[in-house]
Amino acid sequence: MQAPSRTHFCGAPLPGPGGGMWLLSVLVPLLRLYLCGIKVLIYQMFNKSFKLPVLPRQDGRVAIVTGGTRGMGFETARHLASLGMHVIIAGNEKEEGAAAVRRIQEEGSERKAEFVFMDLTSLKSVRNFAQAFKQRRLPLHVLVNNAGTMMVPERKTEDGFEFHFELNYLGHFLLTNLLLDALKRSGRGGRCSRIVNMSSATHFAGAIHLDDLNRSICYSSHGAYSQSKLALVLFTYYLQEQLTAGGFPVITNAVDPGMVDTALYNNLWSLAQAMKKPVAKILFRTPAEGASISVYAAAASEMEGVGGCYLYNGQKMQSSPPSYDSELQAELWKKSCQLVGL
Repeated sequence: MQAPSRTHFCGAPLPGPGGGMWLLSVLVPLLRLYLCGIKVLIYQMFNKSFKLPVLPRQDGRVAIVTGGTRGMGFETARHLASLGMHVIIAGNEKEEGAAAVRRIQEEGSERKAEFVFMDLTSLKSVRNFAQAFKQRRLPLHVLVNNAGTMMVPERKTEDGFEFHFELNYLGHFLLTNLLLDALKRSGRGGRCSRIVNMSSATHFAGAIHLDDLNRSICYSSHGAYSQSKLALVLFTYYLQEQLTAGGFPVITNAVDPGMVDTALYNNLWSLAQAMKKPVAKILFRTPAEGASISVYAAAASEMEGVGGCYLYNGQKMQSSPPSYDSELQAELWKKSCQLVGL
């Protein structure tokens, strides 16, 4: 497959804010993303939400769920704990984390859940979390890279990265690599460790610009979000190739929850917010329904030993053509390693 162009959409030099190219650079990602959303809503209009099969008990297994204090992350953590897993919720809101743990434990005193602070927009915080986890010498059987944000106005993290890029993708890239040895040691033949990466149908609207991953030229929050979700799929496929080549008992899959009624949509424009509310009540999935695909990837017997997939509504689906570009996968991996210092 021919690799996609690595050039900026806007070209150079950048015209002023009133220039046609600047306008296109904002409108094109917006239109592409909303077109993806319309397609998903049409699908959800005519197709029921995926229902989880009966899942095997997960006693003795340990899971980390990022962004597990609310929304789909909480529902994922809650369900895995109900199966007997020891669930570690990683997040940057301590009060929310404590409340999430209480809710899980109130459903059954035998359920093991705890909250540990980690800020994915800080590489230092990610490293501290991984180091603290490894010092506990716990096994690690499941890593659910769930945390994410959407449509945030242009801003940089403390590390100088575009906000969507570091929170949705780069922080998870570093976390996964730092915990990979623990995942490899914990898996075994017939009972692999599992990595679950939360992507989205919006990755179909995404484009990776390796020379401008911060999207400093012609910023678009829609384009930045779509790029981060495409990066997660590229990362999933490349990592699975490495794991398979090394014969390691670890699998990794990307999951797509569909359009789910969560706080992710709080950053939409006022008009879009108003239009979304009545539609969400009818067509959006609930957080529990959206989380079902992550739980399935993390615990279902049918997924034992099956990696390198893009899962949507309980099925293996084709992701976007650029996501299968092996050259782009390798280049993004190399660039990401440089950015996080691996």
